[in-house]
Amino acid sequence: MEDNTVFKISAKIKEIRKDKSITIQELADKAGVSKGLISQIENNRTVPSLFVLINIVNALDVDLNEFFQDFKTNNEGGPIIVRKKQDYENFEKEHAIGFQYQRILASTIDSSTLDIVLLELAPDATRPMVETEAFEYKYMVSGQVEYIFPDRTVALEAGDSIFFDGRISHTPKNTGTVPALMLIVYFFDGKGK
Repeated sequence: MEDNTVFKISAKIKEIRKDKSITIQELADKAGVSKGLISQIENNRTVPSLFVLINIVNALDVDLNEFFQDFKTNNEGGPIIVRKKQDYENFEKEHAIGFQYQRILASTIDSSTLDIVLLELAPDATRPMVETEAFEYKYMVSGQVEYIFPDRTVALEAGDSIFFDGRISHTPKNTGTVPALMLIVYFFDGKGK
């Protein structure tokens, strides 16, 4: 088990792109990939291949060594990883209003990546349907949510859980009057990539 840098790479791509005032479309064109792929990478919905990552970094006009110079692995503690609440990392996906994500842990085990996050969903939270290149497990800590899929809607409340293939379009909707809290586990299987 090792600390994972996959999600730090996504954040750094987004940070550099924004700092250089490059649009997602401009970066996609220059890197020879689709706008949708850049968006999915920046929002941790897919993991780029090494070839695609190199093209993106080159398209950002950043030296590969410079891009990776601040990345460190943190294997202290061996097979036991402890995260204190104050160390959770806040992050954003798709500029979704009312969606507050906190990364608890991201780790690679063999060729698969595990990403564990908390999502606080405001009563008025909105975002379009999304797809993720991962299997997703959601556990309702508190509140009420409807999970919307193309062919069905699933009502969940505190204590309920759901597991699904994230490649199916989906989005949650808080149906309550107070924030809903979900524990989410994303499982990216690197074997098929």
